[in-house]
Amino acid sequence: MPLHLSTLNLVAAPVSLQEGLKILERDDYKCRYCGLDGRATFDNALMMSVDFVVPRARKGKKDPANLVACCRPCNMIKGTKVYKSFDEARAFVLAQRQGLRKKWEEKTSTTRAKSAAN
Repeated sequence: MPLHLSTLNLVAAPVSLQEGLKILERDDYKCRYCGLDGRATFDNALMMSVDFVVPRARKGKKDPANLVACCRPCNMIKGTKVYKSFDEARAFVLAQRQGLRKKWEEKTSTTRAKSAAN
């Protein structure tokens, strides 16, 4: 069992491979936040993971009802915040993704414009 770094108490181990595969199969290998299809390409499959809806850092349980299939970007965006419901978490993740996409598009279009000018 790993140690919780702030309390130095033992915490439950993360999801086992068998448990994770069951969750991915239950959710049809699709990110429950953004809908990324983990079966569409090899690269998508590499990005798939299992997320604790209520994070372990916030005393979330290793229970199938608290686990969802998700892609790593959505998992990172969601972080360790606690939401009132899965739908609230999903709305937050999608809004953050949209904001990040907008910033990325602005930055890359500026970079492309500078490259074209030279």
